[in-house]
Amino acid sequence: MTTWKVLPKIVILLVAFLFLSSQAAFAAPAEKGKPIVIGVPSSFKSIEAADGLKAITLAVEEINAKGGVKVGNEKKMLKIESIETRDMEPGVPLADALLANEKLILEKKPNVIIQGPTRSEVLLAAMDLYAQYKIPSINNAVASKFVDKYLSNPEKYRHCFRMFDGKYVVAGLGDVMAKMNKDYGFKKAYIVVQDAIWAVGIANGMNAWYKNNGWEVVGFDKYPTGASDFSSTLIKAKQAGVQVIFCIFDMPQSGILVQQWKDMKIPAVFAGFISPLMGSKAWTTFGDKIEGVINICFDGGNLPLEKYPPAKKFYEAYKKRWGEMQVGHKPAVDYDGVYAMVGAIERAGSLDPDKIAKELEKTNMVGCTGRIHFKDHQYVFGVDPKIDAISAVYQWKKGGKRVPIFPDSIAEGVIEKPASMK
Repeated sequence: MTTWKVLPKIVILLVAFLFLSSQAAFAAPAEKGKPIVIGVPSSFKSIEAADGLKAITLAVEEINAKGGVKVGNEKKMLKIESIETRDMEPGVPLADALLANEKLILEKKPNVIIQGPTRSEVLLAAMDLYAQYKIPSINNAVASKFVDKYLSNPEKYRHCFRMFDGKYVVAGLGDVMAKMNKDYGFKKAYIVVQDAIWAVGIANGMNAWYKNNGWEVVGFDKYPTGASDFSSTLIKAKQAGVQVIFCIFDMPQSGILVQQWKDMKIPAVFAGFISPLMGSKAWTTFGDKIEGVINICFDGGNLPLEKYPPAKKFYEAYKKRWGEMQVGHKPAVDYDGVYAMVGAIERAGSLDPDKIAKELEKTNMVGCTGRIHFKDHQYVFGVDPKIDAISAVYQWKKGGKRVPIFPDSIAEGVIEKPASMK
């Protein structure tokens, strides 16, 4: 009698156990199938950030097409979640851009972040957000103080990495200036720059380089974002007889600066970074007015370098997916950033942020910008892509050709004087 009374209880418990077990069995695959979320907070009205997001998408599509990311004993797909921070738009408060970053973190719960804010001040502030939420990030804003902030508290900022540094732009363009001094005797320059922290930082670095290497800097002019008339600077440069006009701009209006330079027939080399003149379509827009201009491609992989196949392979893949690349910064490092992050996740065998950060520190991979490795959470630049990451300097030449001229490891031509100096 007792046995029959107990039996229904046993049956009920057994049924309940089987039901809960079946629920767990169904829930587990759902958790395992959850994608790895890549957060991309940036200012996408900036062409560099927008094209960088396209490069991230390209990398994600390639990785997912091959089965995804191996995390321990399972495979996970990648998923992109982006948000517009507006940090490159004039007048947008830093606090607003930070709120957009935090909104992405809280609502989309990214496992990692690639690209990050475009404006240097926003990235430096966002480092505290990434530290608070323990999100591994590979950023690429110029942010000259990034390494200083990381070194101020390496434990706190252990999840923050960066694939760029303005000081490497100064080093690369400094070598180009030294070459022009040796070949042509140039030693007088005029600096004109966009009044933005990243641009002024590079210009200050070049100003110091010029003075330390015996050059005369005749003038140093800053223009607010959105300015469209640069004639006062050009008149002064012409009157002073400068041989190099050094410029750093990413605003669309800066293309007017080069048009005015050509129209005024100023006998000086135009060199630096002017975003509207970066891509292959610039010749269609400006024609032979840009012939002779020297431009630096911050990330070497953004040019189809004949002497470095990984760069050309990426460029062609990007072109096939999205059309011609028109920028010199972000796409290549964003593409490399995805692969570096995925490599760290697979080596860690986990999505634990601390484990991912430790593996990122060990990164040593062939990327489209060169060999990717980090020092003080900043990837290392050099002059040989087989050893370090590189920037690439090119000159616009007759017929609309962008000819790499520096570093020597990827150079396909030499620096030529513009027509106004011949």
